[in-house]
Amino acid sequence: MKTYLHLSNGASFEGKMITKPGDGEITGEVVFYTGMTGYQEVLTDPSYKDQIIVFTYPLVGNYGINEHDFESRKPHVAGVIVYEGNMSHSHYQARYSLKDYLEKWDIPLIGNIDTRALVKNIRQQGSMEAAITTESTYDSSVLTEKTKNVVKEVSSADIKSYGEGKTHIVLMDFGYKKSILDSLLFNGCKVTVVPFDTTLEKIKSLKPDGIMLSNGPGDPKQLKGLLGNIKGIISGFPTMAICLGHQLTALAFGGNTKKMLFGHRGANQPVLDLESKRVYMSSQNHSYEVDEPSLKHTPLSVRFRNVNDGSVEGLKHSSLPIITTQYHPEANPGPAESSLLFKEFLQMVNEHSGRVKAYA
Repeated sequence: MKTYLHLSNGASFEGKMITKPGDGEITGEVVFYTGMTGYQEVLTDPSYKDQIIVFTYPLVGNYGINEHDFESRKPHVAGVIVYEGNMSHSHYQARYSLKDYLEKWDIPLIGNIDTRALVKNIRQQGSMEAAITTESTYDSSVLTEKTKNVVKEVSSADIKSYGEGKTHIVLMDFGYKKSILDSLLFNGCKVTVVPFDTTLEKIKSLKPDGIMLSNGPGDPKQLKGLLGNIKGIISGFPTMAICLGHQLTALAFGGNTKKMLFGHRGANQPVLDLESKRVYMSSQNHSYEVDEPSLKHTPLSVRFRNVNDGSVEGLKHSSLPIITTQYHPEANPGPAESSLLFKEFLQMVNEHSGRVKAYA
C-alpha cells in the first residue's frame, strides 16, 4: 500500500507500508538516527516517545529483534521510516523480525522512502512535526509542535528497588533506559527507581548514598514546576545526571536550555573531556542543549564538549559533587568507552556520602 510522510514545512515523501495498515493517520516529530546498528534499543528508548524515527542506514532489520536488548518493556516511537526494512533476519539470538515486532505494537513501518533526501530536508529545515497517512495530499498547516508533558507518560508510577549492593543510588525516572540501571547494578549498587516527581522529603526518607537523574523525552522546560525540588535533591546528595537530567540540572541552577536544529542521535558523536583531554565516542539522543552563555552566573561549568559542533556535553558544579553528561555513558547502542564515568560517579559518592546536606 502506498503511504506518505508529510512534513510541516510542506514537503512530502512517498513510500510503502510494510506493517499492516492501521486506522487513521500517525503524527509526531520526525527525527533521524545515524547509527548502523542499535535499532532495537532506539525503538524502546523512552526518550523517543511519540517521535517518528528515520534510520539513515539503508538496511534496518537484518539481525531481527531479540529478548535481551530492550531498553524498556515496549517501543515508544510513533512510527519508523527506513529505506529497506522488510528483509530476512539472521542472528542466533533473534526471536522476531522488525516487521513482526512493530506490528505487535501497532507501530507503522514505512519503507521505500528516499531517506537520504528526507534527512537532508531535516538537516536544513530542522526537526519538525510530520504525519504518516495514505493520503497523497495533506494540509501541513495543521501540524503544530506538541507541548504535552511526555515524561509523565513514561515515568514509573511506583517506587521499586533492584540489587543488594552496599552503595544505595536513587534513580529518578524521567524515562530511564534499562542500561543505566544495569550499569549501576554491574558496579555493585542497590538501585531504587522513583517517579520523576518524587519529593525531596521522600528521597531523604530512602536514605540514598547518591542520586542519578535519568534521560527522558521532551522539552526540559515542561518540568519547570519541579526545578526547586530537583535543586534541593541534587544539592543534598552526590549526583550524576544524564541527558534530560543534565538539562534539568542546568535549569535548576539558573541556566537555560534551547532546542537544536536537528539534535544529536547516533552512536558516533565525539566528546572531549576538558579535564583529562580524552575524546570519547558516544551514543546520543537529544533535541535540546544547554545554552552555554547562560551558565556564566551559575555554579556550573563545562566539563565535556562536543568535538563536532562545540555544544555542551556535560557539566560540573563548582563546590557540590555533581557531574552531568548530555551523552549516554551507558551506551546501548554505541561505544562503551565512556562507561568509566560510572566509576568516577561512585568514587564521588564514596568520598561525599553523608557529608552533603545543603538542601535548597
